[in-house]
Amino acid sequence: MNKTSAHLLVVDDDPVTVALLKEVLTKEGYEVVTALSGEEAIARGMEDPFDIVITDMRLGDQDGMEVLRSFKKFAPETTLIMITAFGTIETAIEAIREGAFDYISKPFKLEEIKFTVRRALEQRRLIQENRFFRQELLNKYQFKNVIGRTPQMFQIYKTVARVANTKSTVLIYGERGTGKELIARSIHYNSQRSDRPFIPVDCASLVENLVESELFGHVRGAFTGALIAKKGLFEEADGGTIFLDEVGNFNLSIQVKLLRFLQEHEIKRVGGTESLKVDVRIIAATNQPLEPLVKNGKFREDLFDRLNVLTLLIPPLRERKEDIPLLANHFLQKFTEENHKNISHISPEALEILMRYPWPGNVRELENTIERAVIFSIHPIILPEDLPPKFLESGSGKEGETLEGKPPLFPEKLLPLKAIEKGYVLRVLEETKGNKKKAAEILGIDRTTLYRIIEKE
Repeated sequence: MNKTSAHLLVVDDDPVTVALLKEVLTKEGYEVVTALSGEEAIARGMEDPFDIVITDMRLGDQDGMEVLRSFKKFAPETTLIMITAFGTIETAIEAIREGAFDYISKPFKLEEIKFTVRRALEQRRLIQENRFFRQELLNKYQFKNVIGRTPQMFQIYKTVARVANTKSTVLIYGERGTGKELIARSIHYNSQRSDRPFIPVDCASLVENLVESELFGHVRGAFTGALIAKKGLFEEADGGTIFLDEVGNFNLSIQVKLLRFLQEHEIKRVGGTESLKVDVRIIAATNQPLEPLVKNGKFREDLFDRLNVLTLLIPPLRERKEDIPLLANHFLQKFTEENHKNISHISPEALEILMRYPWPGNVRELENTIERAVIFSIHPIILPEDLPPKFLESGSGKEGETLEGKPPLFPEKLLPLKAIEKGYVLRVLEETKGNKKKAAEILGIDRTTLYRIIEKE
């Protein structure tokens, strides 16, 4: 929010103070309106919206607290700054408790007034930005944006709608790349927790001896290198949702602590003695049934029972091929916009090839395939030749296939280096069936660099 866009109301029963504040704040670039009584301030506020109201606590007819309470009722987004010559800690606490942004005592310094107004406007800007980004997330993860029109997907939509506003734990089954995290985010952003954090955790990628610290935090000196206390992901997710992807990878020790949280809603930091209450909903996911792990003693039966309250099964793409054209065109639109390409559609021949492919990597593999096709295409439509070679080769897409022996891919026209870099990384990911560890080893980079390249626009 720019200074010039800020609309301020100054309220004081002393005309000299009102005139001084108006002069100072007008010079700062704000649009300033004044009122000499609480009644006048409330009347002005009901006629005209203000960003900030600066009001004295002691007014002739109504005190500043009544002005504060009135504005909180009819203009809750207005920021209130209280000023008084009769300041006590009790009145300061009362004003802050009832929603005042700050409290300044007379005699005040003009620099203090200007600084407080700047802070208040910065807070309003951040709140508005957060609201915008939160709305963007809500729009992105609306049910309608989970692509699919098959009966299996309609059943998932109905289930998600039913479970979103419950507090129950959800367990999502599905092969890799089927969109388990997308479903988890849809549950979160359509729930009453939507304005709180959603924290995804890839359980398979956590370093084994640091899993407990990552999840539950640690106190200072808990282990070598723990120089300061650190919050864990469960504390960071307080009030929101934590998504435990591939939960079957947790060892039995972590399973015990996860079970304790589900039973008591408490965690304990590594090295600490204090139990901390946290309000977190768990959505877990796995690409393999957990029952065999329970039978083999690798997964606790009591934890499985706690996680297995509400279940969702995401079908693999090969079982809902009618959704492939919908998904492919959705990704085409997404990546043509991101890469500033003018590609109108996918040719029938290319679409037929996509329909025949078994998609072991599911929706994620299809997304990577369309992104690569968009990057390398020099045509106004996606043709078969724009698809990765394995789609055109006989016996392609089989397990164990590697990059060895295949000719290098070069685009037919000159492209920015980052486009080629990302395209080749996606090619390697396709060939390794989405195995990021293996892809990073082939490329000679670490996984952090791999993620950075994938996420580039």
